[in-house]
Amino acid sequence: MLSFIVRRILASILTLLVASFIMYVLTAYSDNPLKDLQASNAPNAQLLIGQRIERLDLDVPPPLRWFGWLAGAAGCLTPFTPCDLGTDLNYTPVTQLLPNAAASTVRLVAASTILAIIFGIITGIVSALRQYSAFDLGMTFVSFFLYSLPSFLAAVLLKEFVALGFNNWLSSGDSSIGLIPTLIIALVIGVIMQALVAGSNRKRLITFAIAAAATVGMLYYLDAVDWFQQPGLGAVGLLLLIGGIVFGATAIMAGLNNRRALIGAAIAGVLSYASYFALQGLFDISTVWTIGILGLATLAVCFVVGWILGGNDRGQVIRVTMVVGLLSSLLVVADRYLQAWPAYISSPRINNRPIATVGEQTVGLSGDMWIMGLDTFTHFLLPTISLTLISFAGYTRYARAGLLEVMNQDYIRTARAKGLSERVVITRHAFRNMLIPITTIVAADIGVLLGGALITERVFAISGMGALFAVSLDRVDVNPVMGYFLVIAITAILFNFLADLSYALLDPRVRVK
Repeated sequence: MLSFIVRRILASILTLLVASFIMYVLTAYSDNPLKDLQASNAPNAQLLIGQRIERLDLDVPPPLRWFGWLAGAAGCLTPFTPCDLGTDLNYTPVTQLLPNAAASTVRLVAASTILAIIFGIITGIVSALRQYSAFDLGMTFVSFFLYSLPSFLAAVLLKEFVALGFNNWLSSGDSSIGLIPTLIIALVIGVIMQALVAGSNRKRLITFAIAAAATVGMLYYLDAVDWFQQPGLGAVGLLLLIGGIVFGATAIMAGLNNRRALIGAAIAGVLSYASYFALQGLFDISTVWTIGILGLATLAVCFVVGWILGGNDRGQVIRVTMVVGLLSSLLVVADRYLQAWPAYISSPRINNRPIATVGEQTVGLSGDMWIMGLDTFTHFLLPTISLTLISFAGYTRYARAGLLEVMNQDYIRTARAKGLSERVVITRHAFRNMLIPITTIVAADIGVLLGGALITERVFAISGMGALFAVSLDRVDVNPVMGYFLVIAITAILFNFLADLSYALLDPRVRVK
């Protein structure tokens, strides 16, 4: 393993050197970096031209200039040495431009990638288990449609029908959903739920009726309590959701017949529910660090509970307990964010139009962690959905194809012949091997999203890495372009390296070799 890691590091360094040289030379020769000053009528234009040539070494041929850039960039990759990536055409250090741009893009890419992986894999698994069913055929159509949907078109449609429509509805003063939208939502949910259920037409029709009726009842209840103006989970809603997490996570990960796992999950759920009442006062004065410390404490307590109750299958009980504790705690935090919603939308800077279509934050808005967190959420909601929809399609298809291929293997038939339940066969045998091709897609997709969010950032006016690259390339500003390249290249190489290591964790045959 050590020799493999050393070889990969050396190969990565060589790849970075060659790619950076090509990128630097092509960018420098693409156009004239003095064109804006040469077209200027300013009386000191010649002085500014000479100053730019001197400070950016533009009189040095680009291949030789690359060595100077490389010497400064090497400091960024080695400890105890200064990091110097040069300056842009306005003489601002690139090391000051990159952190803000990278932070915006990472927030956008991380959220969209995680959501696309979770929903894509879940949908792909269900499609494979319901092969050629109405749900499978419907998700196949949706996946290919989203895969072929241009990112700029998805962004524009979201701005038009989600942001503007929701803002107009919320600011109108009438927060009721209405009869026709209620029926449409109920029909859609009913169709999805009946497609998920295998069985006779009668069973599916009953499922459709129950799901549609429950949706109508829920929407009318939300209207009655004015939930969209004053949202919140509340003690009752939180109890029901945590109970669903306890039984759902236990059923999927261990099976409800595993009493130790069920007891551990129930204890984690009870502790999270109790924290809802105990921490309300602390939440009022909390910071991000406070929430992070509470999250780590939750995982530690759940680990101890799982360890004590684990018995012979301690690892499985610990995993179930920690997952339930984490998800239940996230619900408690989400409820506190919802409590801040009325104060947020009533702010003069928001004026009951919370879903933002441009920028990363509302100018002039001030407030505590919960208000500013909601502001960040509303600004990144639509671009995150836009990127998620595009990535979701690929993960769905790969997950479906991977599970179908794995389910036809001999070891799966052997596991079934031993009498193992279908849940154990899928979660412990098929799911793990299905993830092997997914790891490759994740590694490649992160690099693509980091570098390819340019269109989405342009549509939503987010000053991220894509915007930095586009503006710098148009101005023939080599140093910011190379800073962008360095971040993207290192990220792509790092995640591909992590994907290779993940193969050893998922496939014992790779670990042996």
